[in-house]
Amino acid sequence: MQANRLQHFLRGRRGHLDLSQNQVAGRLAITERSYGNWERGRVKEWTDDKLYALAEALEMSEYQTARLFLYAVGRAPQSDLCATFRRTESEDPAVAAFLGDYTVMMDALSLPSFVINQRWDVKMANLAFRDLVREVRSHPTAMPSENFLRFGLFHPDAHTVLVDHPKWQLAMLAQLSSSLEWHDEDTGLQAIRRDVYLHPALRDAYLNDMPDWVLGSGADLVHHEDAVRELRHPDPRVGLRGCRLVEETPRSLKALGLTRLTLVLVELDDGLTPEGCGAEDQQDS
Repeated sequence: MQANRLQHFLRGRRGHLDLSQNQVAGRLAITERSYGNWERGRVKEWTDDKLYALAEALEMSEYQTARLFLYAVGRAPQSDLCATFRRTESEDPAVAAFLGDYTVMMDALSLPSFVINQRWDVKMANLAFRDLVREVRSHPTAMPSENFLRFGLFHPDAHTVLVDHPKWQLAMLAQLSSSLEWHDEDTGLQAIRRDVYLHPALRDAYLNDMPDWVLGSGADLVHHEDAVRELRHPDPRVGLRGCRLVEETPRSLKALGLTRLTLVLVELDDGLTPEGCGAEDQQDS
């Protein structure tokens, strides 16, 4: 009985979010088959970490998370474990303290800046970045504060921030291809590529336009140097600006598998042609 309740509960939640099993599996960094077993309750042991990860992937409220625990393990969540899960992915207190201090430092910056992992999941973003995307509507899979590639490729509001959106998308498709070359077994990147193939226009651009663009413009979004693309800030005092995407990752972040990117906003009348938004790799200090 409990297994059936769990199955209906997870299916219903996924259906409400309009997500496929592939998409949920991508959020969990597991295979579609593994998630299918999770949804059917065929799990050897439901650990708290698995359940909290599942609740986050399906964007559950506190009440819904409590129902998930009840159906899966017959008890309520343990609040102390939940706090640990939400606080940081790292079990090292020193790393958690460093990331906390780094977040404070980023919030002091006036330029939009964010930290990503290899699949472009946004692990932290400063106040300027959140201000830049403050008018973006809610979306189940493509919020800019969750995954920057998904935002640029799939969010219906992306064009309001990323001006000349098809060119941004082309650069992001090139970035996806480049990331997959380095991390071909990453299920999150594979899930993004599968979603690209579900959109005919994006699929055509990925297979036909993107390879030609790479030959002429550079390898990908991050390493296309000296490129400037247009961006529109919701604050009318900032408005339309050129954007250069700059990578400036200290060794301490690189050791954690993270990359910091900053959107450097420039005036469009300074002789720069907005053809693409690339990055200038800076040396670690």
